[in-house]
Amino acid sequence: MARKATPENQAEKQGRLQQIVLSYKMTREADPKVGLVVAGVGIVTLGVLLAVGFAIGHPVYLGILGLLLAFLAMAIVFGQRAQRAYQSKIEGQVGAAADILERQMGRKWTTTSPVAFSREGDVVHRAVSKAGIVLIGEGNPGRVKGLLAAEKRKMARVVTDVPVHDFIIGNAEGQLPLKKMRMTLAKLPQVVPGDKVTATTDRLRALGDPMKNMPIPKGPLPKGARMPKGR
Repeated sequence: MARKATPENQAEKQGRLQQIVLSYKMTREADPKVGLVVAGVGIVTLGVLLAVGFAIGHPVYLGILGLLLAFLAMAIVFGQRAQRAYQSKIEGQVGAAADILERQMGRKWTTTSPVAFSREGDVVHRAVSKAGIVLIGEGNPGRVKGLLAAEKRKMARVVTDVPVHDFIIGNAEGQLPLKKMRMTLAKLPQVVPGDKVTATTDRLRALGDPMKNMPIPKGPLPKGARMPKGR
């Protein structure tokens, strides 16, 4: 028996459709050719499968398969270009790295953001995964290095047997470009067992959250924005 459509289901479908439309509009602003590229990928994929189908005498079967693969290829290509467009949009904004950690690194990464910041707008974010502890700094390199060093000393009081990786976001030599951040973190060696990841996260939480009472908004901040003072 077919399941009746409910207001909740309809609202959910409308919400997803609105998200897709908004995502497409945002992507098109940074990538005007995205529509043509995605459509081209779908047409080529379907065309190739149809051609193979006619060649072997099964155009209907290969046509159906081609249609499914075309939609899959279009979704993959659009997702990649949408991701690049979003990174381009938030690059240079305070909190951009944390946004990528929370949105794109998956559930196996536990992110705390920020764990340290300066009045001038420099921030440090922390993530824990099977790669160990990852510290990401944004802002003036000189000040960020000081924040990273202080955070490492604080963590060393409770965690000593887990690898620590630190990066400063930027395009200068020795820095990590925002557009390469996700791929770089994904390639880190997965050397920490799952139970130790959980234990490490708990130990770091035991340090407390110095940012708890700070009125820091979520997500990237506009360029030039200053971090608020503590209460």
